Amino acid sequence: MMKKLFSVLVILCWLNSPAQSQVGPQRPPNAGVLETMKIGFLTNRLNLTEAEAEKFWPIYRQYAAEVRQAYVVYHNDHNELGMERSLLNIKEKYSVEFLKAISPGKINDFFRAEKDFNVYVQQEIRRRQMQNRAPFRP
Repeated sequence: MMKKLFSVLVILCWLNSPAQSQVGPQRPPNAGVLETMKIGFLTNRLNLTEAEAEKFWPIYRQYAAEVRQAYVVYHNDHNELGMERSLLNIKEKYSVEFLKAISPGKINDFFRAEKDFNVYVQQEIRRRQMQNRAPFRP
């Protein structure tokens, strides 16, 4: 699992490249790879059965699209409180929707695993940025 995550995180370096600044507020070109990693991570963490996965992933895709849209709105208006409120509303809405696919305990595990994945990605990006910095030379 960690080898898969690590290998895909190499691609994150591309997300940090100067070419990214030309992309604008849309999703970065390699965002699909990161999303694939996230799906694998969540599937393993939630230990989804085939039946659960079949019901869960279509709901997840709707959830993820709404979360992305909340960040697009934030990118345009920079309203921190508005973004947090939007994300909370989305999570509350999809807590009910996810019940159609998984148990309440797995819903909580999902939100925790999603947060863990995002923290891991941020830490990996920071680690790689630190490795690429040239040492200070007076």
